[in-house]
Amino acid sequence: MRTMKSNPKSHFPGFVRKLFPVSLRKGPILAWSLAFLLCLTFILLNLKSNRSLGGNIEEFEVGKVADRDVVAKQTTLYEDKEATSLKIEAQERLVPPVFHYSFTASEELRSRWSLFVALAENRYEGERPEERTWDAYRLSLKAEFPALSDEVLRLIYQSDDRTILFKSGIAVLDALLRRGIYAVPETGLERLNHNEMELIRQSGTRIEQERISLRNIITLQNVTKAVEAQVAAGSYPPLFVRIAPGLLEPFIKENVYYSSVDTAQRITDTRLRTEPVMRTIEQGKRIIKKGFVVTEEEMEELLALRMALPGDNLRDVFANVLFLLLLFGLLCYFSGTRIVGRSLSESEVYLVSGLTALYIAGSVMVRNFSFESIPASVVVPTALVMMLPSILISPRLSLLLAMSLPLGAFFTGSFDTSSYIFAVISGVVAAYSLQGAEKRMDLVKAGIIIAVANLTAMVAVLLMQRSPASIYPFALFSAAFNGIASGMLVLGILPPLESALNAATTFRLIELSDLNAPILRRLFTTAPGTYSHSIMVANLAEAACQDIGANPLLARVGAYYHDLGKMENPGYFVENQTDYNCHDDMSPQHSATVIRSHVKLGMEKARQLRLPGEVINIIGEHHGNSVITWFYSKALKQEEEEQKKGTVHIEDYCYPGNRPRSRESAVVMLADMAEAAVRSLGKPTAEAIEKFIQELFDKKLEHGQLAQSELTFKDIETIKNAFVQVLKGYYHSRIEYPKIEEPKETPLSEVAGK
Repeated sequence: MRTMKSNPKSHFPGFVRKLFPVSLRKGPILAWSLAFLLCLTFILLNLKSNRSLGGNIEEFEVGKVADRDVVAKQTTLYEDKEATSLKIEAQERLVPPVFHYSFTASEELRSRWSLFVALAENRYEGERPEERTWDAYRLSLKAEFPALSDEVLRLIYQSDDRTILFKSGIAVLDALLRRGIYAVPETGLERLNHNEMELIRQSGTRIEQERISLRNIITLQNVTKAVEAQVAAGSYPPLFVRIAPGLLEPFIKENVYYSSVDTAQRITDTRLRTEPVMRTIEQGKRIIKKGFVVTEEEMEELLALRMALPGDNLRDVFANVLFLLLLFGLLCYFSGTRIVGRSLSESEVYLVSGLTALYIAGSVMVRNFSFESIPASVVVPTALVMMLPSILISPRLSLLLAMSLPLGAFFTGSFDTSSYIFAVISGVVAAYSLQGAEKRMDLVKAGIIIAVANLTAMVAVLLMQRSPASIYPFALFSAAFNGIASGMLVLGILPPLESALNAATTFRLIELSDLNAPILRRLFTTAPGTYSHSIMVANLAEAACQDIGANPLLARVGAYYHDLGKMENPGYFVENQTDYNCHDDMSPQHSATVIRSHVKLGMEKARQLRLPGEVINIIGEHHGNSVITWFYSKALKQEEEEQKKGTVHIEDYCYPGNRPRSRESAVVMLADMAEAAVRSLGKPTAEAIEKFIQELFDKKLEHGQLAQSELTFKDIETIKNAFVQVLKGYYHSRIEYPKIEEPKETPLSEVAGK
């Protein structure tokens, strides 16, 4: 019974594999887990160390000399309660008292006036003339309106035009009632706005609100002046002007009342809207100075610092765990195919997880040191951490790290805002500062570029913090040193990492492209035809990759080494043969086995030489799994002649490699095929080369050899044109020079005779 091979990914649900495209093998999982636990341990230990301020703060008292220093280990934001209280009190004094207008009270006053008018007219006009005595008239009205003076009643009694007096009176009364007669309480308004008040008129569902100056309101104390001002503002009879205050005051009562409930609500809303006054204690600030008297302000800051320290607060611990989970989840989700375009190898995962752990743990340790008005991230080599994955893996992955790692340090409290800004700028510039770098000296140039970016970021941060001029020299020197030191450190760290990761960096590929390398010199001596073929394939592949935007250096190096396996049996390959072809004496299957073996032998040789994985892939994929048609056809012909059907199996005549999985590998396959095939053309003219290459490309497409290479039809057309241009220049027609007859030599004897 056949046992199935265990798939390490089969232990994980399908949705997990979709969410996290990173290889779910034990190695990467263990690496990320250890990195997470390391960061969490450093954070928790740092929280533990911050529980105290180096001793008991009860030993400090206001007015006494401090016997030790107390330095803030982290930036702390706290509320200045006294300042907040003063701010709230000031805001409350701006709250106007709220008054409500009473339409009911106004209507009652108007009704009372109407009653007076009716009684005054009826009492006079309803009696017989002989009964119209002054005493009867006065007594009848005084019985209902005792507040009216005899003088006012006498003038009304003697007037011949009382109707005009009463109309003028209601007009003035209406005007005053509409403005409102305010019932202002004697106490309770002392802490409110002394300049204006808020009047609310509510009639059914309609509500009107307006702000009114307290100097313009009418009260019972100033109603006389209000009546006189209202009368003076209009055009009224002289008699009415004379008696208006005495006539109207008995009918004027308060119709606007203070609302303590609404006013209290306004005060509550104001308190809720008032932002507390926050103070900042910068990291590294010396709160208490040894040998100096402790002030109230210093004591307040000390208490605030103690309250802000995290201690064993479970909420802080849980928050840090969540932040780290989000950070590592972000890196696991996006690193790999979504950013780099391929899955990361185990060694690359180890590098990324290790750099992440070192960066977060290092930032946690850095915040325990004091820095005078400069960002803490200046001492963290952010640029160095970003340059390494940029060179070894991909600039896009480095950009992801540059955005996420400083954010993780910020969320866990290691960086403040200025440190985060500085770290992000330094990291982003470092991620792309090495584009196009081909020499080790370019790393130093990149360090200078990062130093310039750091200087710019530092100036911006110092200006934002309004730092004194004395801080600038040290801060700017530190920022520049951070960038230059990062570039210099990469020079020393990169070579061992290149070797450990076996990465196809630009610098490694340039070293491998040296034709004086021992393995290439050996290829030249043992298989000169293969060497010449590899050089030509490299020229074709490099030109095509340049045109389609692939990696031309990787394609060149892959072409140089793609036929290393032919060094074992060079005579079996046509480019190394002269007159004798050893395959004439071999069976087709035996010949195919020898030809096929050069792929496997080449990969084994490449692994022994520790060539980068990308180069090894090109060696293993440069033939794909295509059929060795020459020997397969020969075997079929022999089978037909010998009438032994079923003895020839196509699998025995196929190359053992995989189909190309990268554009560079596919280009090398096409270049290898094109160069070898064009050699067979009798007269390789430009038209013949182009037509022949098109036929070869069509066959590769038909057999699906390019299906996994991500080449587009446009890329294939571009590759064909590049091949044609290079091969035209190589196989250009030459002038046939005429033979020149050499002059006959004159015999020495004839020369002597002359």
